[in-house]
Amino acid sequence: MPQGTLRGVGPAVAALLARATGGTRVLDLLFHVPESFVDRRHRPTIKGALPGQVATLEVEVVRHEKPATTRQPWRVIVTDGTAFAELVFFKPARAQALVAGSRIIVSGKLDSFGDRLTIPHPDHIAPADRPEMIPALEPVWPLTAGLFPSQLRGALTQALSQIPALPEWHEPTLLKRERWPGFAEALYALHAPREHPPPEARIRLAYDELLAHQIAMSWMRNRERSRPGRALVGEGKLREAALVRFGHALTASQTLALAEIDADLGAPARMLRLLQGDVGSGKTLVATMAMLRAVEAGAQAAMMAPTETLARQHHRTLTEICPVPVALLTGSIKGVARRNTLLGLQSGRISVVVGTHALFQEGVAYKDLALAVIDEQHRFGVDQRLSLGDKGDTTDVLVMTATPIPRTLLLTHWGEMAVSRLSEKPAGRQKIKTSLHSLTTIDDIVDGIARALDRGDQVFWVCPMVTENELLDIAAAQARHGNLQRRFGDKVGLAHGQMDSDVRERALAAFAAGRTRLLVATTVVEVGVDVPAASVMVVEHAERFGLAQLHQLRGRVGRGAAASYCLLLHEEGLTETARRRLVLLRDTDDGFVIADEDFRIRGGGDLLGKRQSGQPGWRLADPVEHEGLLRMANRDAALLLERDPKLTSERGMAIRLLLRLFERGAALRTLGAG
Repeated sequence: MPQGTLRGVGPAVAALLARATGGTRVLDLLFHVPESFVDRRHRPTIKGALPGQVATLEVEVVRHEKPATTRQPWRVIVTDGTAFAELVFFKPARAQALVAGSRIIVSGKLDSFGDRLTIPHPDHIAPADRPEMIPALEPVWPLTAGLFPSQLRGALTQALSQIPALPEWHEPTLLKRERWPGFAEALYALHAPREHPPPEARIRLAYDELLAHQIAMSWMRNRERSRPGRALVGEGKLREAALVRFGHALTASQTLALAEIDADLGAPARMLRLLQGDVGSGKTLVATMAMLRAVEAGAQAAMMAPTETLARQHHRTLTEICPVPVALLTGSIKGVARRNTLLGLQSGRISVVVGTHALFQEGVAYKDLALAVIDEQHRFGVDQRLSLGDKGDTTDVLVMTATPIPRTLLLTHWGEMAVSRLSEKPAGRQKIKTSLHSLTTIDDIVDGIARALDRGDQVFWVCPMVTENELLDIAAAQARHGNLQRRFGDKVGLAHGQMDSDVRERALAAFAAGRTRLLVATTVVEVGVDVPAASVMVVEHAERFGLAQLHQLRGRVGRGAAASYCLLLHEEGLTETARRRLVLLRDTDDGFVIADEDFRIRGGGDLLGKRQSGQPGWRLADPVEHEGLLRMANRDAALLLERDPKLTSERGMAIRLLLRLFERGAALRTLGAG
């Protein structure tokens, strides 16, 4: 039901409510829970009241003291027989409505002016015979500009009265054990409290949201696995040849991950698996082995990357490893080369292809695409991911990310996928020495960079912005490039996201080829830039980056034989939280430890995308605060769907309602019901 159907909620108020609550439904209003409560039950006398308290007083209006100028407040003198007090107004209309001799109840935060008690801008004023007009315990809801608490309270009062009788979707034993109230009771306790709401009310609603999400994710995973697939079986000769070309044996974690992938590839159902690994853990090699199994089975395999830079890097890597030809398809490939690649994919002559989103565009057809590998999967939408998988009748999907994913995010954002994890790095990866430096020592840092360049090393210098921001006083990439170029001349290159892609690609290619030795850049080098000769990473204003992002940047060095260094430059006077984050990065190179800590300190946000903090998509739950609830919901969802996969039991039908309440009803359509 839309919020605009409530009495007193016209189009303008409805728009404000939608902005504040994040939706247009009455349910969105009910899920807009208070952030705190004001207790107005304290009713002292004026003589016994203390400044700083929130209090409710019953008083008589004595007289008005009009201001001498419009800049001064309007004062109304009141008494309760024990002493006098002043009500202070900067908007005279409220003051003028108070008639001398009338008795009123007033509530607000007490202050003092000289020796007299004052209530500036009273929160509530009501006739003495209407005490019910002043809430004893008042919720404080998040608002938006133009929306008043009274408007929100009035809409919520109506919304609460419209909650129908609902079946209970939780087991009675769970409710009894956790002492949780019913769904409607929990909403009443938060929005219309008669006493401070027990924590169980908010926890129960948070669990409702988490459970709806986990059931929907489990349903999606089951749907993908139940879609028709086929077993891909190969002799392993292409893999053996690839490992000979690679020159190293698989690590133990690579072997385990590949065994898990092989089990999926050999099953008749479609694979949907996430391969996560820290920087340099060897995901590309594992994916290559999986792709070669598809080729040995007589089919095709494709690897999709989010940028042309990363696609070209993967193409070079696969070309070196694979004993079969590897094609490249990106948006910049035109004319005869593009036409030949498309014909080769359609005829089956090309068995392995690497590219960007060009791989799943409408004009691209495959003879038999059996495996789609998607790198840096968080940079693609779900629709894009599924579009590539839908290029074949029975395509298996393997997605990869180099960003270590916290355990909590695995359950919330990747719950529909099976997960394989690479927990160790291949032999030959150098340990990177990380150190913290104040920006006041930048001249010494530049001198150290000069020595590194004299040794023949290559250096990344990463800045958080492209152009100078006077408000934040952050050195920008362009400004830093100019400063360093004045000292080191044409050894210095520049790459940032606001450049034309061709110009940026040429700058990155020049650095990769060694034609420039020092690359000043923004985070465009976070992934997809592989320069083994680069042994120094400088990050300016490191405190402004997420920990996971800093770890990714650090992973750009340490890829060659030389000792490698990461220098984190920071402002003086760091907050305790900022210092704790940077010290953690200095003291550990375990990306999973770093990602978990970053998630807890900053919040999940769109951690793997552009937003780096905050909790998106959650109305009542906090995956960090409620991590225990999340795990409980994950187990509950798995057990429920195992026992009642079609949700036809009494509890299952109630769960269907839960899914609709939390806008997870799309999962119901996978059953053709709802």
